[in-house]
Amino acid sequence: MRLLIIRHGDPDYENDTLTEKGWREARLLAERICQMDIQDFYVSPLGRAKDTASCTLEKMNRTAVTHEWLREFAPSVKRPDVTDRRSIAWDWLPEDWTDETCFYDQNLWKTHPVMKEGAVGTEYQWVTEHFDQLLAEHGYVRKGGLYRAEKPNRDTLAFFCHFGVECVLLSHLMSTSPMILWHHTSAAPTSVTTIYTEERREGTAIFRISSFGDISHLYAAGEEPSFSARFCETYDDWRRHD
Repeated sequence: MRLLIIRHGDPDYENDTLTEKGWREARLLAERICQMDIQDFYVSPLGRAKDTASCTLEKMNRTAVTHEWLREFAPSVKRPDVTDRRSIAWDWLPEDWTDETCFYDQNLWKTHPVMKEGAVGTEYQWVTEHFDQLLAEHGYVRKGGLYRAEKPNRDTLAFFCHFGVECVLLSHLMSTSPMILWHHTSAAPTSVTTIYTEERREGTAIFRISSFGDISHLYAAGEEPSFSARFCETYDDWRRHD
């Protein structure tokens, strides 16, 4: 089985839709995805993801199933350096988490006092349990860090969602801490991450990423990738320090 995890286009967060650039990106993405044989489409309930998916779905004359657990992963926490407001759970300054060894452990990251106070582990479990339920419906049942291939297949499933929740899903498939992915990867708007099952012994499967954050459809059309999801490359860069 193949999974495509697709981030929404350049976002207009205030109105929960896409910018003009985001709509261009979504149309270019549709030209790419429409050439694929997709078994099922799934989409976040948030407008920016649904709008991105709409270009592909309209072009292919298809519909998508909306799942609440595909919304952006956004439990709030009391970030160590922020005292006047709560912040999204995974947006930390590097100096505040990299020395905490628990954040590198697939089980211990959620036990950090900040994460426990924000019930981040509870939200993570809710998302991943629903993800596993869907995978089981398609023939792959979680068992420890592997999956039983009860009905192995070559179907392709497409998920239109968000960067934060994408990292949650990938961390679950990889049995690793999402903090590593949240901070050491960046998936540009309309990027496509491709994951395949590998069944090297009959009945036992693992999911393996063959490409992460691919935006070749943008480059092929001469469309510059959006900066969204990144922070300043050097401190004197005016774009997004926080």
